[in-house]
Amino acid sequence: MSDLFSEPFEEDRKPPAAPSVPQRRIVTVSELTAAIRGLLETSFGDIWVDGEISNCRLWNTGHLYFTLKDGGSQIKAVMFRSAVRYLKFKPEDGLRVIARGRLGVYEPKGEYQFVCEHLEPHGLGALQLAFEQLKKKLQAEGLFDAARKRPLPALPRKIGIVTSLEGAALRDIIKVLRRRHPNAHLVIRPARVQGDGAAGEVAQALRAIVKVPGVQVVIVGRGGGSLEDLRAFNQEVVARAIAASPVPIISAVGHETDVTIADFVADLRAPTPSAAAEMVVAAKDEFGRRIDRLAQRLTAVARAGLQHRRAALHARTSRRGLAGWQTRLAMRGRHAAELTHHLRRAVLSRLARRDREYRGLRDRLEAHDFRRRLAGIRGRLGNADERLRAAGVRGRERAESQFRVLAGRLDTLSPLAVLARGYAVCWNADRTAIVRRATDVAAGERVCVTLQEGEIECDVRGTQRRT
Repeated sequence: MSDLFSEPFEEDRKPPAAPSVPQRRIVTVSELTAAIRGLLETSFGDIWVDGEISNCRLWNTGHLYFTLKDGGSQIKAVMFRSAVRYLKFKPEDGLRVIARGRLGVYEPKGEYQFVCEHLEPHGLGALQLAFEQLKKKLQAEGLFDAARKRPLPALPRKIGIVTSLEGAALRDIIKVLRRRHPNAHLVIRPARVQGDGAAGEVAQALRAIVKVPGVQVVIVGRGGGSLEDLRAFNQEVVARAIAASPVPIISAVGHETDVTIADFVADLRAPTPSAAAEMVVAAKDEFGRRIDRLAQRLTAVARAGLQHRRAALHARTSRRGLAGWQTRLAMRGRHAAELTHHLRRAVLSRLARRDREYRGLRDRLEAHDFRRRLAGIRGRLGNADERLRAAGVRGRERAESQFRVLAGRLDTLSPLAVLARGYAVCWNADRTAIVRRATDVAAGERVCVTLQEGEIECDVRGTQRRT
């Protein structure tokens, strides 16, 4: 039993050990973002997401930006240009889709997003469901059976065409037939191929054209489009009209990937209207068909090889060490595209500012332009010259008026005017003095008399003084 004195004194007790302080590990924002990016890319890999598209926007760079959302959450998504070009429909707001891709982080803004690599609509639409129902019905009736398909004539002389006059399909068919079979007689029965009532017009045109004497084969079709655009060729009335035709029918609706009910019922399906024209005259050149078959085989082999290499590439990119390299490369591409956009805006803004400064300097320079000032001086000189000419004319008129007045006064005082009134001037013999009085001359002296016209020399016979 221990007592009080068995306990150690306070100075003998060891102080308790201080708690250890953990070392702080400080990282930069870029390092933290890179760590988050690596964690997301390696943890998730390829994922499929079901959601509704909103805020869909296609940039001028070709990248598609949108938001995937459902009733409880949303996530930003991006689809880069390399994947957008393979889309077979146009994404728009409100469309429910299934997207395949990866999670990625856009480092400059520190935000995570879904990098979409594949996009497809969710479920079947109303038109697609109607298509499937009619397809099953007609197939059950045997309208698709290969036994009822008829071969095409080897070299038809008269070919019927049912399509729209405004469409490109008619021009393509005529162009091919003119090149391959210029002697063929074409019978064209126009019909609307899109919109309400188009199916009835196509069926009526088919029933009418097969009644034309000599028609051996008929091409019916139009250019490509959406399922709504091709609705007329998915109607039962058109399928019945094709099945009832007494001559072979070639269906040339849409592009190679478009499939309609008319394609299943027709005797032959052409991928395009141009290909339908080629099929009509295909028997003309067996060697050409052989080349076509070899080309198709080569295309199939090339596609298979390409698909195999794509699968191998996809398998390699799924490895842990290479995970996310495409996403990082795409992110860098996006960052470079944004920098390019900002640089272009800055350059354009600077150019606009320089242009405004240039215009201001040019206006100031034009205000001090010597040619403009000289033109102003010339204008003032012209005005002064006109005023001087007017003043000269007025001065001359005033001088002429004064001259006429003085001339009249002078004419009034002129001795010639006195002479004109019948008076005369009498001079002495040597014309040194005027004889004013009779006493100034004596009888026998000679005097000279000046008249208005001429002079008279007279001898004075006598003088008489007037009293």
